[in-house]
Amino acid sequence: MIILVGLFSRTPKDPNQKRNAEKFKEFKKLAKQKKYDEALKSGTEYLRMVPNNHDALFTVGGIYYLKKKYKTAISYFEKALDVAEFDVDVLLLKAYSHQKLGENKRAIQCCEKIKEVDPKNKAVSALLPELKMKKQN
Repeated sequence: MIILVGLFSRTPKDPNQKRNAEKFKEFKKLAKQKKYDEALKSGTEYLRMVPNNHDALFTVGGIYYLKKKYKTAISYFEKALDVAEFDVDVLLLKAYSHQKLGENKRAIQCCEKIKEVDPKNKAVSALLPELKMKKQN
């Protein structure tokens, strides 16, 4: 009886795991090759199957950032931060996106969060004074 309970209590493997892994690999390859339109298509398809993959969310957001679609980039960065709240790279790109949109208060909030985790972050040390100066004007 104990043996049967052990057999039935196993969680089933994801039948799409191998296909999803291949899709993710394809997506990362396209992004690395700077084929951004194809990478976005592949990445968003992948995220429909695996919606909480932090790396995919960050990469898709990063591509939108490069394409100057900052609001869309921010939405992906926010989802990535739901998965990993204190990811400095995500927070920094989110801060830059807010800065590009003239949302300095929000950019400063991202920088403050980075400082909690990495008080000596050089990018934040350079960005914060610039943001605070613009906020005063």
